Amino acid sequence: MPLSDRCTAELDRLVATTQREGRVPSLVAGVVRAGTLAWSGGAGLVGTNPPDANTQYRMGSITKTFVAVAVMRLRDAGRLELTDRFEAHVPGTALGEVTIEQLLTHTSGTQAETPEPWWERTPGVSWEELSGGVGQRFRAGRRFHYTNVGYAALGRLLEVAHGRDWFEVLRDEVLEPLGMNRTSTRPQAPHAQGLAVHPFADVVLPEPEHDAGAMAPAGQLWSTVSDLSRWAAFLAGHTQGVLSADTLAEMREPHQVDDTPGAPWTQCHGLGFAVYNIDGVRYAGHGGSMPGFLAGLRVRLDSGDGAIVMLNATSAPQARGLIGSVLSTVAELDPPVIAPWTPSGDAAMLDILGTWHWGPAALTARFVDGHFVLGEPGAARGSRFAPTGPDRFVGLDGYYAGEPMEVRRRPDGSVSHLDIASFRFTRTPYDPDADIPGGVDPDGWR
Repeated sequence: MPLSDRCTAELDRLVATTQREGRVPSLVAGVVRAGTLAWSGGAGLVGTNPPDANTQYRMGSITKTFVAVAVMRLRDAGRLELTDRFEAHVPGTALGEVTIEQLLTHTSGTQAETPEPWWERTPGVSWEELSGGVGQRFRAGRRFHYTNVGYAALGRLLEVAHGRDWFEVLRDEVLEPLGMNRTSTRPQAPHAQGLAVHPFADVVLPEPEHDAGAMAPAGQLWSTVSDLSRWAAFLAGHTQGVLSADTLAEMREPHQVDDTPGAPWTQCHGLGFAVYNIDGVRYAGHGGSMPGFLAGLRVRLDSGDGAIVMLNATSAPQARGLIGSVLSTVAELDPPVIAPWTPSGDAAMLDILGTWHWGPAALTARFVDGHFVLGEPGAARGSRFAPTGPDRFVGLDGYYAGEPMEVRRRPDGSVSHLDIASFRFTRTPYDPDADIPGGVDPDGWR
């Protein structure tokens, strides 16, 4: 679905302004809508040519999201559990006691970086060389602590589980099914040169590029806006069979808050993906950096609109907010088409809708978009429930997330009460004809 001329003109202006004012050698960006690349634009030069959606840049830590998806595929295939200790799959390391889930969510306490030297700018070492010198900084499960080493460990897990190189696993199970044929471990022409821009002069310095060895799963991949548009579409739900919708939703759930003292809680981490809560809007994605490159990918979870930004500069403070500006521009100038309401309810649900009482508290039950909605989700005990069988439901969010709900009926088939996680909801406060734990005072209200 193409964007309007007004919107694309503003996006082109944003990209050009950011490239010039931020002194970025080259920059490309893209917008994904309805699962396709709806716009892309670039500014600056790669060699003697302007960059475009087919120009490769390093994606840095966005690499981690691909590794995480491959690990979740192992879980879904029954080959591991997220609660498994790393030792059970990759024995003989100092990280043996941490769980796979803790590694995915950056809660393992594993050290952030390697021992000397600086791995991003020097040739990599083998897993055996790396693993002998790493350890814990915090007790596992205690707090969020972003760790590149932890994702190197997950890359090794993929290699041990599959008996081949981690990137071969990604290529065969993730990249090729999604049509991402311009994503690679090393640069493929046309590609940008990684550059550092002098802070006080308009001169640049080429940054080195090496095979990162065992650390490669933490941030080595190169890609294009065109390829990453397919990854943004994947994150928005167009999974092409690579993952189930339920597993993707699980990966996008907040698992651990990134708690920065003095700052509001705007970022959490899921299973491989960062989760952002900005002005009440939920996003998922990841950022990335390597010497000479910065990248970002973010998807708005309510609309599915996504954005990608890639540039070749080690540091570019004025470009930091570009991905958010791209998404806000699209939301303002080209909001998604609102689908019309059409009757789609189930008349068989009518006898369980309306007013229910939990003790003396009254809540209204509705059936909306295929869900039984009790109260206002997000407020007090308000929750949505999904049908799981005749007169049976499961909570999706709020207080009752994951909890069962059962409609209890009288012998004549009429509804007596709702049983929600052992709580009784009745048509009148403490209905004496319902099965109320503890009973109802025989003298009634007075």
